[in-house]
Formats: sequence, structure tokens, C-alpha cells
Amino acid sequence: MRAGIFSGVAVLVVSFMLSACTTGNDLLSYSADDLAAVKQKYQGEPYEVRIVDRTKFNARFRPQQVTFSEPLSPGTIVIDTKDRFLYFVEAGGMAWRYGVAVGASGNAWSGRAKIGRKSTWPAWYPTDDMRSTAPTLPSRIAPGPANPLGSRALYLYADGKDTLYRIHGTSEPWTIGTEASSGCIRMFNEDVIDLYTRARVGALVIVR
Repeated sequence: MRAGIFSGVAVLVVSFMLSACTTGNDLLSYSADDLAAVKQKYQGEPYEVRIVDRTKFNARFRPQQVTFSEPLSPGTIVIDTKDRFLYFVEAGGMAWRYGVAVGASGNAWSGRAKIGRKSTWPAWYPTDDMRSTAPTLPSRIAPGPANPLGSRALYLYADGKDTLYRIHGTSEPWTIGTEASSGCIRMFNEDVIDLYTRARVGALVIVR
């Protein structure tokens, strides 16, 4: 779904966007040449990846390789909801760390799950609870840069069942580093694309 198509739906969802597992486009302060180089990375994507200006966010939320001392298998994902970090565990006591947005007060979720499946540019299906709160909300929002799930989604399963929680991109990049969702874990679209290439179906996810 292209951004223009979504504009007709935006009014319908504004009442719950701050709490939903869910547009703005921060322009980068890159030079024209640098911005073109960054966009080139995503030229093969079916929809525009809206690049955000990282200088507007705390530097600690930029992707970086860090030491990680916990004895967890490489490929494990650990989400620290207090500090708003997601760790992708690597071998040798290292991990890739990303900034995330987590569940708002009263909607936070913690526990263990596995990645049940992965999707590129997923459609979004609001839950029955969301639609009861906002009855005019469509039952399906098609993929695209304004879709609340963004460019990628990792679906979390427990005991073989979908928990309805996801790790996903976002159409609201300004929420990264905050409590903003209804329990899902949001990432910058560029970051979730990177995580998607690393994470495997069946990997353990620990949210705490």
C-alpha cells in the first residue's frame, strides 16, 4: 500500500496510534551524496524505506556491536524493556544491540517465545480489541511505508501458538526509545531489515 492510499485511513486510526502495536518521515541531515548512498541499500525494496535522522535520537539507540556476557546461544534475541534495547547474541561474547520501543504502561509483555515465522512488508490486521476501541478501523491495512508494522515483522510464538506479539518496523520512528506500543517491540525500519537477515525461524526470544 502506497502512502497516499493510507491517508484516507489515517483519520480512523489516530485515536489509538499511540497505544496500538503500530507517519512521519524525518529527513536526514546527510549530504545529497550520502543520502543517495544510504537509499541505494534499499533500492530493491518494493516500497520506500523512509530513512530517519539518527542525530535526532540518543546515540545509544544506534545499532552497534557490544560485549554480551550472558551464556546464551548465538542467534538468541534478548529484549531489555527497561533500557529499550534488543540484543542479537553472537558468538564470542558479543551481540548486536538496537534501540527499540516497548509496550506502554499496562501493555508490557515479558517472557520467552520463539520466532514462529518472518515476513517482509507485512499487512497489518488489527486485533478485535483494537477494532472495538476504534470501530471504523479497517480489518486489514495493506503493506507499505505507512503500515504500522513497517518493513519487516518477526512473529513470536509460544507453545506452538501465535502470541500476537511481534518484533517489527514502524511508521512512527519517533517512538523508538519510549514505551509506546500495546506490547510489540518496534524498531527503526532500517534496523529491523538488518535484524531480519540475522534472525532465524525457531530462534529463542527473551523479553524481560
